[in-house]
Amino acid sequence: MFRGHLQTGIAHVGLALRDPEEFAVVWNEGRSDYRWPVWAALLTTAIAGTLTYGMTMGLLGGAGDIFFKAFICTLSAGLAWAIPLPALYILNSLSGSRLSASSTLLAALVTVSWGGLAMIASIPINWFFTATIPHAGFVLAVNLVVFTGVGVAMIDVFRRVMARLEPQHVTPVWWLLLVGAIGGELFFFFGLFEF
Repeated sequence: MFRGHLQTGIAHVGLALRDPEEFAVVWNEGRSDYRWPVWAALLTTAIAGTLTYGMTMGLLGGAGDIFFKAFICTLSAGLAWAIPLPALYILNSLSGSRLSASSTLLAALVTVSWGGLAMIASIPINWFFTATIPHAGFVLAVNLVVFTGVGVAMIDVFRRVMARLEPQHVTPVWWLLLVGAIGGELFFFFGLFEF
């Protein structure tokens, strides 16, 4: 039974990453009832991305720093998404949105899952430049470029999903800018960018 749930969750994550707009619309219109393994698989993708990318951020500091950066990257990213999430739903509702809380959460979760996959795809970039030019300032610049690129891609995914869910409503891209600001503050507060 667990194996079947796991396979279903992975299959749905594949759809969410290939066509995030359709994945969210299917849920919002009630054509599919995603069970907890689907939600867990989306969250696991996001966690795996931040954990593995965070590990590459600790390469200059040794084994202890690798595990510390993996944990801090995941914690900071998770807090950056969780803290403003209620504001997204509340302010969207106040501005006339008719999306349910679950559809709003799913749009955010699909976006972070996609972002986690983008972080995994960025590992070779960070690893290559950290290994070839192990200067702390340069490694910081590479990481900031990667985080900015992943952030811009996530803004695009979130904007497309929300526009498809409610074409008549203005997409709340401001929310992702808030997520980025909170994330940046947490990354610096926890010392993620100290090499």
